Amino acid sequence: MRMWNSYAQPANVEQALQALNDAQGHAAIIAGGTDLLLDIDQGRRPAPDLLIDVTCINEMGEVRLEEDHIYLGAAVTHKAITTNPILMEHAACLVEGCALIGGPQVRNVATIGGNVAHALPAGDGTIGLLVLDAQALLAGVMGRTWKPLAKLFAGPGETTFDRSQEILVGFKLPLREPNEYSAFQRIMRPQGVAIAILNMAVWVKLAPASTLESVRIAVGPGGPVPFRAHATEAALADRTPDAEALAQATKALLGEIQLRTSKHRASLAYRQHLAGILLERTLGAALSKQA
Repeated sequence: MRMWNSYAQPANVEQALQALNDAQGHAAIIAGGTDLLLDIDQGRRPAPDLLIDVTCINEMGEVRLEEDHIYLGAAVTHKAITTNPILMEHAACLVEGCALIGGPQVRNVATIGGNVAHALPAGDGTIGLLVLDAQALLAGVMGRTWKPLAKLFAGPGETTFDRSQEILVGFKLPLREPNEYSAFQRIMRPQGVAIAILNMAVWVKLAPASTLESVRIAVGPGGPVPFRAHATEAALADRTPDAEALAQATKALLGEIQLRTSKHRASLAYRQHLAGILLERTLGAALSKQA
C-alpha cells in the first residue's frame, strides 16, 4: 500500500505553507512521523497525496533564550529537549516529561510539535507545556498568530486550528523566576506499554515560609483534551502543602477530572486511587528542587 505520492522538504515556513495550500487538503505536515505514519498505516487517517517535511526549517528546530521568554521550535525533538541547558534551567517539567516518551529511538526523531498537534489528552510533552503556561505560534496564509496552548484542542486527536491550512511553528515559554519550580511525574504500566495510566505536571511559586503563592497543575488524561486542574490549583494556593492541604486538593482533583476505564491503561477505580498519590509525588518533586 502506498502511504503517500509526493514528498516535499521546504526551506522555510512560507514554502511549507505554499505547498500545503497548493495541495488543497491532501497534504500532511511531517517531522518525526512517529504518530502520523502509524495513523496512516493503521487506517486512522487517510493517506495524503503529499508529505511536507519541516525538519529543515531552521526556526522550527531552534531553542532560543529571548529577553523575556524562551522560544522553542515545534520540530525540536524530545531528545534535544532533554539535553538542552536552557530548558533544563527554565522548563524542568517539560524536560522530565519528554524524557519518558517512547524509547530512545522514538525520542531521537519525535518532536514536541507533533506531540501537541496529535492532540491526545495525555501527551507527556503537551502536559509539560500546558503547566508552563506556553503560547503556541501558528502560521497560515493570513499571517502568524500566538495563541494560548490550551486553546488549540477541540477533543481527542482534534485541534481547533486547521491542520490542512495552518502550521504549528513553535512555542513561547516564560522564563523561570526565583522561587519557581516545576516537575513531571507519570504512572505507567510495568509491561513495557509506553502510555500513561496518569501523568501530571506541577508548577509552583513559593512565598516566604514555603507557602504556595501560586500553583499550576496539568493532568493527563483528565478529560477529552489536555487538562488544567484549576479547582485543585485553587485548593492549594496560599497554603502550606501539609497533609490537610493535600487531602483537600485531592478531593478537588477527583471532583474535576474526568477519568474512565481504559482497556489499554487502567480501570476507573484504580485511576481514582492513584490521582492523589500522583499529586503528592509531583508536588513533592517540584518542592524538592529548592536550593
